[in-house]
Amino acid sequence: MSKFTVTIIDTTGIQSYIFGSNRLRENIGASHILLQVTGDWLEETLKDLGVPRNQQQEPIENSQLPAELVYAGGGNAMVIFRTKSIAVEFTKKLSKKVLIDAPGINLVVAHTEFEWDTEFLYEIVEKLMQEKMAQNKYSRIPSTPLLGLGVNATCNSTQLPAIGRSDEPKYKMPSGSKTYLVSRETGAKLKSVQKANDILKQKIFNTDVLNKYELAEDFDDFSRTEGESSYLAVVHADGNGMGKRFQEFGEGKCNRDYIKALRQLSKDVHDAGIKALEQITKILAESIKEDEDGNKTVKGKFKIKDNFFPFRPIVYGGDDVTFVCDGRIGLELAALYLEKLQEYSLADEKPLKACAGISIVKTHYPFARSYQLSEALCKEAKRYTKFESKSQKKRPEEKANFVALDWHIASSGLSGSLQEIREREYQVSEGRLNMRPVRLEAHLTDWNIWKHFTKAVQEFNDEQKWSRNKVIALREILRQGSQVTQDFRSVYKLREFPSFISNTDQDLVKKGWLDEVCGYFDAIEAMDFYFTLGDGSNESVSPEN
Repeated sequence: MSKFTVTIIDTTGIQSYIFGSNRLRENIGASHILLQVTGDWLEETLKDLGVPRNQQQEPIENSQLPAELVYAGGGNAMVIFRTKSIAVEFTKKLSKKVLIDAPGINLVVAHTEFEWDTEFLYEIVEKLMQEKMAQNKYSRIPSTPLLGLGVNATCNSTQLPAIGRSDEPKYKMPSGSKTYLVSRETGAKLKSVQKANDILKQKIFNTDVLNKYELAEDFDDFSRTEGESSYLAVVHADGNGMGKRFQEFGEGKCNRDYIKALRQLSKDVHDAGIKALEQITKILAESIKEDEDGNKTVKGKFKIKDNFFPFRPIVYGGDDVTFVCDGRIGLELAALYLEKLQEYSLADEKPLKACAGISIVKTHYPFARSYQLSEALCKEAKRYTKFESKSQKKRPEEKANFVALDWHIASSGLSGSLQEIREREYQVSEGRLNMRPVRLEAHLTDWNIWKHFTKAVQEFNDEQKWSRNKVIALREILRQGSQVTQDFRSVYKLREFPSFISNTDQDLVKKGWLDEVCGYFDAIEAMDFYFTLGDGSNESVSPEN
């Protein structure tokens, strides 16, 4: 019999590690370091143990190699070792590498031995994840860094003891950037920025058109204009039920087939995410034109700053994606990304569906808070796919897996949780002002869908149909309920609201409300934050059967 050890590696606290800084270069570098931990560094550690890179996926049951890499990426990995002692040695080497070169990242590792010929690896891994891995995460004693002895200067980003300044040659700061004190953790992030840029150019920004632009390394690079209000969109997207899909795809398979299934599904998810980002990047690039004065503008709506491309992925290469862009294109890019993502079928012959949250905030708003809001919005969109919005009744399983997105536009600060913000700002006596989250696909029964939202925004922005002053006034009128809204339309002889569902939406088009939900407040609020890119194909997704 062949007795092996399976090892699961995971990283913890990655959100605070990547998104805890208000400096984009540090966020970029942190994301790249995280990829290295379960990428190059893990493969290099296996190589040190005697497993050449080109043989790391050789079947361990048919070779004499000490280990087999099952999959790795996105901050987690699975490896099968010939003995537990080799697994422990590997863990020590990788942990030491992380401690030295990636201060601030925490690893959680779990091992278990199993008999290859008599036990199912699928069952072993499920048990390992649910028991040992969960136990190790909760029982882990967090490290407490020494904050300094005597007189110490502190890092501006982490408040840890500083070891230098950001303008040192090894950090390659852009000319004109303000210098600041950096800790070991911040320094490691800054040193990784150039390598992260190189990989991004290779994977996504690899066309002749995109080679004309610079990659943004500062939040001010996203079309910010001196003296004017500017907004940044933080978009977080996450695949629907991916953990369950991996479980179902591997269940019942023999050990070798299970490994092949995990690898193929992981590869397909990675490739689909990259291809979807490539497509929306191309659409955005094709929307940038030079005007008569030689300025490059996005669809004539706004100028890009100093040849910086107004879009930048931070976390990518899987179903969990985060990107930042100019606030005026965040909604459109998020919808396009979700649309393109589901064009790709995975190894289980099902499309990759995801939900997204978009926070649109002032450019200099704390980035960690902006990201937390986008993550909360994404969770709200995913919750919407599982439950009916009004009754909170659980959706049937066959109808629950659809694409949805949610967003929040913050013209000032943010106070409280998403639920508190919604109750404070969008709940009135008539009902709910916001119709979001919305589903991306057209649907025969739902009226609160993306296509209808974008239709309303475009009509309200058409000055031949609507007076902008009256549209802005409607924001307060809609708050007062359906009857006041109908009276306001009558007094000022305003046309009916955009129609969504023909012959059955008389209350909606006359009063602005239907089933205690306002159909137009979201569109009015987003008038300055939405316009189509490319051919606008995402507005006409065909209805589901």
